[in-house]
Amino acid sequence: MRQVKHLLEAKGRQVFAIEPDRPVLDALKAMAEHRIGALLVMRGGDLVGVISERDYARKVVLFGRASADTPVAEIMSAPVVTVGPDSTVEECMRLCTDRRMRHLPVVERGKVIGVVSIGDLVKAVIDEQAEQIEHLQRYIAS
Repeated sequence: MRQVKHLLEAKGRQVFAIEPDRPVLDALKAMAEHRIGALLVMRGGDLVGVISERDYARKVVLFGRASADTPVAEIMSAPVVTVGPDSTVEECMRLCTDRRMRHLPVVERGKVIGVVSIGDLVKAVIDEQAEQIEHLQRYIAS
């Protein structure tokens, strides 16, 4: 099974983040601009939370709060569940399923080095299954 470090090699290690005191509206604009569903919430170099579209829908929209007046810190998910670069895709899938999360920050030696999403994990599983099918077809044909 592939490891998280292999996914990051393929997709890149770019991380999009926002500070906890910024308004939720800024977070939404950043997510739209980068076409992503979540941002890491960082204070300096420290990971303090994650804000997602789901957080916005459940904690701002449903309660009639104003996006421009609500700080990210008030709706972010914390504490953050993280994985390491040596974590397997299977372990990450289990975490996402059990905890009902869609984004996993990847941390190595206390530093964020990337993020994997449920979409990245599903793609890795599909790619691995396609490779296995190809190997089996070659074996049967030989």
